[in-house]
This record gives sequence, C-alpha cells and structure tokens, in this order.
Amino acid sequence: MAQILQGRVFHARMRPKHNAFGYSAFYLLLPIEELIDGIRCAFLSLNRFNLFSVYFKDYDAGARPRTWIRDLLAQWDVKEADGKILLLTMPRVLGYAFNPVSFWMCFDRQKELRAVIAEVNNTFGERHSYLCLHDDHRPIAGSDWLHNEKNFYVSPFLSVEGHYRFRFDCSDSKISVWINHFGAEGLRLSTSLIGERKPLTSLGLLGCFFRYPLVTLKVIALIHYQAAILILKGVRRQDKPAPPAVDVTR
Repeated sequence: MAQILQGRVFHARMRPKHNAFGYSAFYLLLPIEELIDGIRCAFLSLNRFNLFSVYFKDYDAGARPRTWIRDLLAQWDVKEADGKILLLTMPRVLGYAFNPVSFWMCFDRQKELRAVIAEVNNTFGERHSYLCLHDDHRPIAGSDWLHNEKNFYVSPFLSVEGHYRFRFDCSDSKISVWINHFGAEGLRLSTSLIGERKPLTSLGLLGCFFRYPLVTLKVIALIHYQAAILILKGVRRQDKPAPPAVDVTR
C-alpha cells in the first residue's frame, strides 16, 4: 500500500568549510505495482499533470520499472531480492520536481531489505544510480553501513573523489536514510532523511501541500542559496568531469 513519508532532511558539510542546514519535507513510498497498474488518489497522478504527479521519464527505470530493476538485479546476481520493490521519492508538485536522490528499495519474500538503488540527480540534468548491498548479499540491517565509490559529480563544491557510506533503517512506522561522503581527509558531507510512514490518502496529500508548500521548489532554492553561502565563505568550485560511462555502479 502506498504511503507518505513525513520527516526532515539534514545536510552538514564538514570540509573545506563547515556549513549545515535542514528542512522539513515529505516523500512518497510507492509499491512498484502501483507504478504499473496506476495510482488511485485524487491529487496524485501517474504521467499526467495534477497537484502531485510521478512521471516515468524522471527515473532511469522509465516505463518498465519492474523489468529495469529485475534486469539490473540479475546483472549483479542479486537473486535474494525476490520480494516487494518500493520507490521512495519526491513527487512533482504542480508539474515541477527536483529530486536530489530517490531510492528503489528491494526486499526479499521475508520482507527483509536486500538491495537499494540510490538514483542521484544533479542540477546539470544528469543522473546516476548506486547499487547498495552487502558483498555476500545478506539482509541489510538498520545498523549496517554500505560502501560505494563516488563517481558522479553532484555538488560544484565537492570533487568526485572519495566514497559514500549508505545506511538504511526501515521499520513499519519509520524510514531513516543516511548518506556520508568521505575523502582522503575524512568525512566531507553528512546527510540524512528521517521520516514517519503514513497512509497515502487524498486528504493526507492535500495536507502535505499546505504543510510543505511547493517543497520541490524549496529544495532547488535551498541548493542555490547554500551555494551562495559557500561562495561567500571562500569555497572554490570544482571542475565538472564527464559523467560516468555507465548508468549504475556498485
């Protein structure tokens, strides 16, 4: 059953200058079946304009999300993730969206998390996904940290070098996600999304519209505002390299 995740996003940049900020936001948690069969909600539509909407073209999975994910998992021999697939994402609001990162959460038939595809967007219109899982494919516990090399340019103020550490803690009432970026000098950036799961209803979505007004515009505005603060602090922009040759890396 589709749900709303109401919570808070936090960013803390450690180097070369400290800068931290947070904001309230909401995400949708959508079973892949509802992306295929259609979303049944007055204020939320699939591939058409509404107060809130989700468009296939905003994701690498495109119009065949189940096939794309199953093929990707098969490519990496992740046979254990044979259960439900949930998309955690920000919807478009009045037709506009900027999703810094969405998550395809892949479970086994015992409802244990086995793999997560973190789909990252930058402000240059580029997208790249990181496949997060244990090397031995064991279930992902809420205390586990998963390692992925960073190879996609996101912030003009952070180089591509280094690695990410991802953590996913999923319960029936709450989802928490942490993403930390490390370089040779140590922790560079710490981010988190922590929210409570609520049933997705038309009334609940309407409440989100007023509680988090134009949240997707707020996200892109905050990105540019924080960029201006970093420039004033004397942080230098990093040259943008070419995007990765492949769409998904491990």
